[in-house]
Amino acid sequence: MAVKSGSTKSTSARTSARNAAQPPRASASRLSTPEGSLAATAVPARPVRKTLEHRTISAAVAGELRQRIVDGQFPAGFQLRQDALAAEFGVSRIPVREALMQLEADGLVKIHPHRGAIVVALSPAEILELFELRALLEPRLLRTSAPHLTPADYERLRDILHEYSVELRAKRASRWGELNCAFHMLLYSHAGQPRALAIVANLLQECDRHTRIQLSFSGNPERAEAEHAGILRRCADGDIDGACALLEEHIGSVSRSLLDRLVTDAAADGRPAA
Repeated sequence: MAVKSGSTKSTSARTSARNAAQPPRASASRLSTPEGSLAATAVPARPVRKTLEHRTISAAVAGELRQRIVDGQFPAGFQLRQDALAAEFGVSRIPVREALMQLEADGLVKIHPHRGAIVVALSPAEILELFELRALLEPRLLRTSAPHLTPADYERLRDILHEYSVELRAKRASRWGELNCAFHMLLYSHAGQPRALAIVANLLQECDRHTRIQLSFSGNPERAEAEHAGILRRCADGDIDGACALLEEHIGSVSRSLLDRLVTDAAADGRPAA
C-alpha cells in the first residue's frame, strides 16, 4: 500500500508539473462576443508590412515633388495632377494623394476641390512671418550654443562653408538649402533646447525654396557666404554678441532681398505684390 500511495503521489506531481508548464487556456468569457457567444474566427491582423511600404512610397513621392518645387521645376501656380504623377512614378493615386497632403502641410502646395494641388506663390506675409520667427529664435540659440562648440564642430562648420562656396560657384542650387541648413543647425546644436531646435529646423526647411531664390536672383550670393564666415569667425573668437548681431542681420538681409524681388516681379507683371 505504501508503494501504491507513493506512486499515486508521484503521478499526481508529474501531472501538476505538466499542467503548470502549459499556458492557461483562455476562458470563454475572455473570448466572448458582446452577445455572449464564443468568437468563431480570429480577428485578422493588420497588414503592417504593406502599411509601412505604402508610407515609404508616399514619403518618397513627397520628397521628389518637394525637390522639384524648391528647385523651381514646378513654379508657382503649377498644377500637380494626381493621375499624371501616379503614372510617372508607377504607383497608385493613394500615395500620391498622401504626398500632396504632406506638401500642403509644409506650405508648398494648396489643394483646391476642383483644381487639385497648386504650387503656392511666395507671399510677403509668408516671408515676413518665416524670417521674423528665425530672427527671434536663432540668435537666442546661438548665444547659448556657441560657448560649447568643440574643435570638431568648428572643423565641420568650416568644411560645410567650403562645400557651400564650391556649390555657389558651380550654381548647383539643389545643394544650397541643404548646406545652409546644416551650417545653421550645427551652430545651434549645443543649445540644449530641443523644442526650439525642432521649430528652427522646420523654419529652415520652409525657407529652403526662398533661400535658393534669394541666392539665385540677388546678384550677390557672396554676401551670404561672407556673412556665414563672419558669424563663424566671431564665435571662434569668443565674440558671441557680435556673432548674434551678425546672424540677425544675415536673416534680415535675406528677407529684405526676397521682398524686393517680389515687388520687382509684381511690377513687371503689372500686379500687386501680395
